[in-house]
Amino acid sequence: MPLAASSRRAFAHAGDAALNPEEARQARREVLRHKRNCLLLVLPLLAFLVFAFFAPIGSMLYRSVYQPNVSELIPRTLSQLAQWDSSGAALPPDETFSIYAAELAELGRTRQSGILAEAVNRVYPGASSAIKASARKLRNQDPQALIQDGRELLVQASPLWGRADVWRALERAGQAYTDANFLTALDLERNHDGDIQVRQSAKIYLHLYGKTLLMALIITLVCMGLGYPLAYYLAHAPAKVSNMLLVLVLLPFWTSLLVRTTAWIAILQSNGVANALLEWLGLIDQPLTLLYTRYATVIAMTHILLPFMILPLYSVMRGIDPSYVRAAVSMGSSPLSAFRRVYLPLTLPGLSAGALLVFIVSVGYYITPALVGGTDGQMISNIIAFHMQQTNNWGLAAALGTLLLVLILALYWIYDRVVGSGNIKLG
Repeated sequence: MPLAASSRRAFAHAGDAALNPEEARQARREVLRHKRNCLLLVLPLLAFLVFAFFAPIGSMLYRSVYQPNVSELIPRTLSQLAQWDSSGAALPPDETFSIYAAELAELGRTRQSGILAEAVNRVYPGASSAIKASARKLRNQDPQALIQDGRELLVQASPLWGRADVWRALERAGQAYTDANFLTALDLERNHDGDIQVRQSAKIYLHLYGKTLLMALIITLVCMGLGYPLAYYLAHAPAKVSNMLLVLVLLPFWTSLLVRTTAWIAILQSNGVANALLEWLGLIDQPLTLLYTRYATVIAMTHILLPFMILPLYSVMRGIDPSYVRAAVSMGSSPLSAFRRVYLPLTLPGLSAGALLVFIVSVGYYITPALVGGTDGQMISNIIAFHMQQTNNWGLAAALGTLLLVLILALYWIYDRVVGSGNIKLG
């Protein structure tokens, strides 16, 4: 029985529930059965979304605020520091020094002091060398001596342990749940009193976010400028010509992304095709610096993402009836005015879809900026990969990725409210 017909029959029976309770119950069971069948049909898709989309995002969000390394390495020291009044200039009591010296010596023997050093150094730059040096000097000490002379041995190993701000940094680094990664991603930090302030060290992340959005916007605009006329020609050319050109548009998808990006390296390098052609034409006297710049990133990514703009435009333009424009012209409108007031608004859904695809994909691109962009052409995704692969700072990488996701969702919401397809009106 077709779903629509059976549903109508079920509702019809439900309408007669007051006259026939048995048929009403049967109708409700039939409706529930159809709902259950629909749920079973979409269950594989829901499972895929949970495991391939929501679970990774949830894990990223969790990693950005949860850092248990320090609390697992020196739990007894952190327990002692929790009882210490860190607001003043007084150092922790001798018992805290002794417990920390014993735990640091154990980390030195098990070669885990580097993990502690990296974590504390993110809160207090310069603490890494002090922690590693102290662990090396204390690991061969007698445990009883560590308990009795912990303060003296630590200060002898590094004078930093005689400063209260280092112990406050150790306490902050030991917090399992922290907002430090998000503050760093926003070029902020907490001072010694715990107040939020602008980072005193290098401020790079907000600049990278701005550069990433600007480059993605430029790539989107260039793709719109190149893709719109080509899609228009494809939609109005004879079938034989349009089919051949459409194959050429799809041809880049048949080649590896890495191969296409590497080809641009050969084209844009100092002795590459582009400079050789410009010199042959007499336009330049010496090679231009094209490779490893943001211009190289824009050029290479425009070539790669251009089909994502052409295909949605082409599909929409193919469905537009040409008689609309002819009717406008026959009523006295000029061809340019008919295109602007009739044809262009009808193509805005495809233009919007293509712009969203190109912009969102370009914001998160990694391979092409890494290969052809160099330092000047790198985007925020390259920094995220750097923290995951080089510095092993997964918390900061997760925070940067989370902020990027929030930024894209906010921009999409603004775009949908301002120029979304629901706001398109014929002019």
